Amino acid sequence: MVTSCTTNIPSKDFDRQGHRGCRGLMPENTIPAMIKAIDVGVTTLEMDIVFSADKQAILSHEPFFSHDITTKPDGSFVGDQEEKSLNLYTMNYEEIKKYDVGMKPHPRFPDQVKMKVYKPLLEEVIDTVEKYTKQKNLPQVYYNIETKTASKTDNVYHPAPAEFVDLLMKVIDLKKIRDRVIIQSFDVRTLQYLHQKYPGVKTSLLIEPAEMISINGKIKELGFVPDVVSPEYHMVSASIVNEMHKENMKIIPWTVNNITSINTLKSIGVDGIISDYPNLLQ
Repeated sequence: MVTSCTTNIPSKDFDRQGHRGCRGLMPENTIPAMIKAIDVGVTTLEMDIVFSADKQAILSHEPFFSHDITTKPDGSFVGDQEEKSLNLYTMNYEEIKKYDVGMKPHPRFPDQVKMKVYKPLLEEVIDTVEKYTKQKNLPQVYYNIETKTASKTDNVYHPAPAEFVDLLMKVIDLKKIRDRVIIQSFDVRTLQYLHQKYPGVKTSLLIEPAEMISINGKIKELGFVPDVVSPEYHMVSASIVNEMHKENMKIIPWTVNNITSINTLKSIGVDGIISDYPNLLQ
Protein backbone atom coordinates (compact mmCIF):
# COMPACT_ATOMS: atom_id res chain seq x y z
CA MET A 1 0.00 0.00 0.00
CA VAL A 2 0.93 3.62 -0.10
CA THR A 3 2.98 5.01 2.74
CA SER A 4 2.06 8.08 4.72
CA CYS A 5 4.03 11.10 3.62
CA THR A 6 4.94 14.18 5.61
CA THR A 7 6.20 16.36 2.78
CA ASN A 8 4.58 17.86 -0.28
CA ILE A 9 6.25 15.29 -2.51
CA PRO A 10 3.97 12.40 -3.52
CA SER A 11 5.05 8.95 -2.31
CA LYS A 12 6.72 6.74 -4.88
CA ASP A 13 3.86 4.35 -4.09
CA PHE A 14 1.24 6.87 -5.15
CA ASP A 15 -2.10 5.05 -5.21
CA ARG A 16 -3.71 5.16 -8.66
CA GLN A 17 -7.35 4.16 -8.18
CA GLY A 18 -9.73 3.38 -11.02
CA HIS A 19 -13.22 4.63 -10.14
CA ARG A 20 -15.80 1.90 -10.72
CA GLY A 21 -12.95 0.23 -12.62
CA CYS A 22 -12.54 2.94 -15.24
CA ARG A 23 -15.96 4.48 -15.82
CA GLY A 24 -14.71 6.96 -18.39
CA LEU A 25 -13.44 4.18 -20.64
CA MET A 26 -15.57 1.08 -20.02
CA PRO A 27 -19.01 0.23 -18.53
CA GLU A 28 -18.80 0.94 -14.81
CA ASN A 29 -18.45 -1.72 -12.12
CA THR A 30 -18.01 -4.51 -14.64
CA ILE A 31 -15.27 -7.06 -15.19
CA PRO A 32 -14.11 -5.42 -18.47
CA ALA A 33 -13.75 -2.12 -16.57
CA MET A 34 -11.56 -3.77 -13.95
CA ILE A 35 -9.35 -5.47 -16.51
CA LYS A 36 -8.94 -2.26 -18.52
CA ALA A 37 -8.03 -0.41 -15.32
CA ILE A 38 -5.30 -2.95 -14.63
CA ASP A 39 -4.04 -2.54 -18.20
CA VAL A 40 -3.65 1.23 -17.74
CA GLY A 41 -1.70 0.80 -14.52
CA VAL A 42 -3.96 1.17 -11.50
CA THR A 43 -2.72 0.06 -8.11
CA THR A 44 -6.24 -0.13 -6.65
CA LEU A 45 -9.60 -1.07 -8.13
CA GLU A 46 -12.42 1.05 -6.69
CA MET A 47 -15.88 -0.54 -6.76
CA ASP A 48 -19.33 -0.45 -5.13
CA ILE A 49 -21.19 -3.31 -3.52
CA VAL A 50 -24.92 -3.98 -3.13
CA PHE A 51 -26.80 -7.20 -2.34
CA SER A 52 -29.40 -9.25 -4.15
CA ALA A 53 -32.43 -10.88 -2.54
CA ASP A 54 -30.46 -14.12 -2.27
CA LYS A 55 -27.71 -12.19 -0.44
CA GLN A 56 -25.14 -12.24 -3.23
CA ALA A 57 -22.56 -9.41 -3.23
CA ILE A 58 -22.85 -7.61 -6.57
CA LEU A 59 -20.93 -4.72 -8.12
CA SER A 60 -23.32 -1.80 -8.56
CA HIS A 61 -23.28 1.87 -7.63
CA GLU A 62 -27.04 2.08 -7.12
CA PRO A 63 -29.12 -0.58 -5.35
CA PHE A 64 -31.38 -0.52 -8.41
CA PHE A 65 -30.98 -0.57 -12.19
CA SER A 66 -29.91 2.97 -13.14
CA HIS A 67 -31.64 4.46 -16.17
CA ASP A 68 -28.28 5.88 -17.30
CA ILE A 69 -26.83 2.47 -18.12
CA THR A 70 -29.48 -0.25 -18.17
CA THR A 71 -31.17 -2.21 -20.96
CA LYS A 72 -33.94 -4.57 -19.89
CA PRO A 73 -34.05 -8.23 -20.99
CA ASP A 74 -36.65 -7.32 -23.66
CA GLY A 75 -34.20 -4.85 -25.25
CA SER A 76 -35.87 -1.65 -24.05
CA PHE A 77 -34.07 0.95 -21.93
CA VAL A 78 -34.88 1.48 -18.28
CA GLY A 79 -36.57 4.87 -17.79
CA ASP A 80 -35.82 7.34 -15.04
CA GLN A 81 -39.33 6.95 -13.60
CA GLU A 82 -39.03 3.19 -13.18
CA GLU A 83 -35.41 2.66 -12.12
CA LYS A 84 -36.02 2.64 -8.35
CA SER A 85 -38.72 0.01 -8.73
CA LEU A 86 -36.05 -2.32 -10.11
CA ASN A 87 -34.68 -2.87 -6.61
CA LEU A 88 -31.76 -5.31 -6.70
CA TYR A 89 -32.38 -6.28 -3.08
CA THR A 90 -35.74 -7.76 -4.12
CA MET A 91 -34.33 -9.67 -7.10
CA ASN A 92 -32.35 -12.92 -7.15
CA TYR A 93 -29.01 -12.77 -8.91
CA GLU A 94 -30.07 -15.01 -11.80
CA GLU A 95 -32.72 -12.42 -12.69
CA ILE A 96 -30.31 -9.49 -12.21
CA LYS A 97 -27.81 -11.08 -14.59
CA LYS A 98 -30.32 -10.87 -17.46
CA TYR A 99 -30.13 -7.04 -17.54
CA ASP A 100 -27.46 -5.39 -19.68
CA VAL A 101 -25.43 -2.47 -18.28
CA GLY A 102 -22.99 -1.85 -21.11
CA MET A 103 -24.86 -1.12 -24.33
CA LYS A 104 -26.86 2.01 -23.52
CA PRO A 105 -24.86 5.16 -24.38
CA HIS A 106 -23.89 6.94 -21.16
CA PRO A 107 -24.93 10.62 -21.21
CA ARG A 108 -21.83 11.78 -19.30
CA PHE A 109 -19.19 9.38 -20.60
CA PRO A 110 -19.38 9.31 -24.39
CA ASP A 111 -15.98 7.62 -24.72
CA GLN A 112 -17.12 4.46 -22.95
CA VAL A 113 -16.73 1.35 -25.05
CA LYS A 114 -20.17 -0.15 -25.65
CA MET A 115 -20.53 -3.89 -25.05
CA LYS A 116 -22.99 -6.40 -23.70
CA VAL A 117 -22.14 -6.91 -20.04
CA TYR A 118 -23.92 -7.68 -16.76
CA LYS A 119 -23.50 -6.71 -13.12
CA PRO A 120 -20.98 -9.25 -11.81
CA LEU A 121 -20.68 -10.97 -8.47
CA LEU A 122 -17.83 -9.74 -6.29
CA GLU A 123 -16.53 -13.32 -6.18
CA GLU A 124 -16.34 -13.43 -9.98
CA VAL A 125 -14.54 -10.09 -10.12
CA ILE A 126 -11.92 -11.18 -7.61
CA ASP A 127 -11.36 -14.53 -9.32
CA THR A 128 -10.98 -12.87 -12.72
CA VAL A 129 -8.66 -10.11 -11.49
CA GLU A 130 -6.42 -12.48 -9.53
CA LYS A 131 -6.14 -14.85 -12.48
CA TYR A 132 -5.43 -12.00 -14.91
CA THR A 133 -2.65 -10.39 -12.87
CA LYS A 134 -1.03 -13.78 -12.31
CA GLN A 135 -1.18 -14.73 -16.00
CA LYS A 136 0.25 -11.36 -17.04
CA ASN A 137 2.90 -11.43 -14.30
CA LEU A 138 1.58 -8.12 -12.96
CA PRO A 139 1.65 -6.84 -9.37
CA GLN A 140 -1.34 -7.79 -7.26
CA VAL A 141 -3.87 -4.98 -7.01
CA TYR A 142 -5.76 -3.67 -4.01
CA TYR A 143 -9.54 -3.53 -3.75
CA ASN A 144 -11.24 -0.36 -2.49
CA ILE A 145 -14.80 -1.54 -1.82
CA GLU A 146 -17.58 0.90 -1.02
CA THR A 147 -20.53 -0.18 1.08
CA LYS A 148 -23.70 1.33 -0.36
CA THR A 149 -25.74 1.83 2.80
CA ALA A 150 -27.85 4.60 4.33
CA SER A 151 -30.00 4.58 7.46
CA LYS A 152 -33.20 5.53 5.62
CA THR A 153 -32.92 2.55 3.26
CA ASP A 154 -31.86 -0.20 5.70
CA ASN A 155 -33.67 -3.45 4.90
CA VAL A 156 -35.35 -1.78 1.90
CA TYR A 157 -32.50 -1.47 -0.60
CA HIS A 158 -29.81 -3.28 1.38
CA PRO A 159 -29.09 -5.18 4.60
CA ALA A 160 -28.50 -3.14 7.76
CA PRO A 161 -24.80 -2.38 8.45
CA ALA A 162 -23.90 -5.42 10.58
CA GLU A 163 -25.37 -7.94 8.15
CA PHE A 164 -23.99 -6.02 5.17
CA VAL A 165 -20.44 -6.04 6.54
CA ASP A 166 -20.58 -9.68 7.65
CA LEU A 167 -21.78 -10.80 4.22
CA LEU A 168 -19.10 -8.72 2.52
CA MET A 169 -16.31 -9.97 4.76
CA LYS A 170 -17.41 -13.55 4.14
CA VAL A 171 -16.58 -13.09 0.44
CA ILE A 172 -13.35 -11.23 1.14
CA ASP A 173 -12.12 -13.93 3.50
CA LEU A 174 -13.26 -16.73 1.20
CA LYS A 175 -11.05 -15.22 -1.50
CA LYS A 176 -8.19 -14.58 0.96
CA ILE A 177 -7.65 -10.93 0.02
CA ARG A 178 -8.26 -9.27 3.40
CA ASP A 179 -4.73 -7.81 3.47
CA ARG A 180 -5.39 -6.04 0.14
CA VAL A 181 -8.83 -4.64 0.90
CA ILE A 182 -9.94 -1.17 1.95
CA ILE A 183 -13.59 -0.75 2.95
CA GLN A 184 -14.89 2.74 2.28
CA SER A 185 -18.22 4.38 3.04
CA PHE A 186 -20.08 7.63 3.50
CA ASP A 187 -22.10 5.79 6.15
CA VAL A 188 -20.14 5.91 9.42
CA ARG A 189 -22.24 3.06 10.85
CA THR A 190 -20.72 0.58 8.41
CA LEU A 191 -17.17 1.62 9.24
CA GLN A 192 -17.87 1.66 12.99
CA TYR A 193 -19.12 -1.93 12.88
CA LEU A 194 -16.21 -2.99 10.71
CA HIS A 195 -13.72 -1.32 13.06
CA GLN A 196 -15.20 -3.14 16.06
CA LYS A 197 -15.61 -6.63 14.60
CA TYR A 198 -12.82 -6.69 11.99
CA PRO A 199 -10.22 -4.33 13.47
CA GLY A 200 -7.43 -5.32 11.09
CA VAL A 201 -9.31 -4.31 7.94
CA LYS A 202 -8.34 -0.94 6.46
CA THR A 203 -11.04 1.74 6.43
CA SER A 204 -11.63 4.80 4.27
CA LEU A 205 -14.02 7.59 5.25
CA LEU A 206 -15.78 9.12 2.25
CA ILE A 207 -16.84 12.75 2.52
CA GLU A 208 -18.78 15.00 0.17
CA PRO A 209 -19.51 18.75 0.36
CA ALA A 210 -23.26 18.11 0.27
CA GLU A 211 -23.03 16.68 3.77
CA MET A 212 -22.30 20.24 5.00
CA ILE A 213 -19.69 18.96 7.42
CA SER A 214 -15.95 19.57 7.63
CA ILE A 215 -13.46 16.77 7.17
CA ASN A 216 -12.57 16.94 10.87
CA GLY A 217 -16.25 17.02 11.78
CA LYS A 218 -16.88 13.84 9.80
CA ILE A 219 -13.92 12.10 11.46
CA LYS A 220 -15.30 13.13 14.85
CA GLU A 221 -18.67 11.66 13.90
CA LEU A 222 -16.93 8.42 12.91
CA GLY A 223 -15.35 8.17 16.35
CA PHE A 224 -11.98 6.71 15.39
CA VAL A 225 -9.08 7.53 13.07
CA PRO A 226 -9.55 5.76 9.71
CA ASP A 227 -6.62 4.62 7.59
CA VAL A 228 -7.75 6.86 4.72
CA VAL A 229 -9.82 10.00 4.37
CA SER A 230 -11.39 10.32 0.94
CA PRO A 231 -13.07 13.71 0.36
CA GLU A 232 -14.52 15.13 -2.84
CA TYR A 233 -11.46 16.69 -4.44
CA HIS A 234 -12.58 20.32 -4.27
CA MET A 235 -12.47 20.02 -0.47
CA VAL A 236 -8.73 19.28 -0.46
CA SER A 237 -6.02 21.88 0.22
CA ALA A 238 -2.35 21.71 1.18
CA SER A 239 -3.24 22.49 4.81
CA ILE A 240 -5.82 19.69 4.90
CA VAL A 241 -3.28 17.24 3.45
CA ASN A 242 -0.70 18.19 6.06
CA GLU A 243 -3.27 17.96 8.85
CA MET A 244 -4.35 14.47 7.82
CA HIS A 245 -0.74 13.31 7.55
CA LYS A 246 0.03 14.59 11.05
CA GLU A 247 -2.74 12.29 12.30
CA ASN A 248 -1.30 9.36 10.29
CA MET A 249 -4.16 9.29 7.81
CA LYS A 250 -3.69 9.03 4.08
CA ILE A 251 -5.78 11.34 1.92
CA ILE A 252 -7.11 10.08 -1.42
CA PRO A 253 -9.63 12.43 -3.07
CA TRP A 254 -12.37 11.52 -5.53
CA THR A 255 -13.29 11.75 -8.45
CA VAL A 256 -10.61 13.64 -10.40
CA ASN A 257 -10.92 13.55 -14.17
CA ASN A 258 -8.63 16.24 -15.58
CA ILE A 259 -4.85 16.57 -15.74
CA THR A 260 -4.70 20.06 -14.23
CA SER A 261 -6.48 19.00 -11.05
CA ILE A 262 -4.53 15.74 -10.88
CA ASN A 263 -1.21 17.58 -11.05
CA THR A 264 -2.32 20.17 -8.49
CA LEU A 265 -3.37 17.49 -6.01
CA LYS A 266 -0.14 15.59 -6.52
CA SER A 267 1.86 18.76 -5.90
CA ILE A 268 0.24 19.27 -2.48
CA GLY A 269 1.02 15.73 -1.41
CA VAL A 270 -2.12 13.61 -1.64
CA ASP A 271 -1.43 9.88 -1.27
CA GLY A 272 -3.49 8.83 -4.25
CA ILE A 273 -6.33 9.83 -6.56
CA ILE A 274 -9.57 8.14 -7.59
CA SER A 275 -10.41 8.80 -11.25
CA ASP A 276 -12.87 7.68 -13.92
CA TYR A 277 -9.88 7.98 -16.27
CA PRO A 278 -7.07 6.16 -14.47
CA ASN A 279 -5.02 6.31 -17.67
CA LEU A 280 -4.44 9.98 -16.76
CA LEU A 281 -2.76 8.98 -13.49
CA GLN A 282 0.30 7.35 -15.02
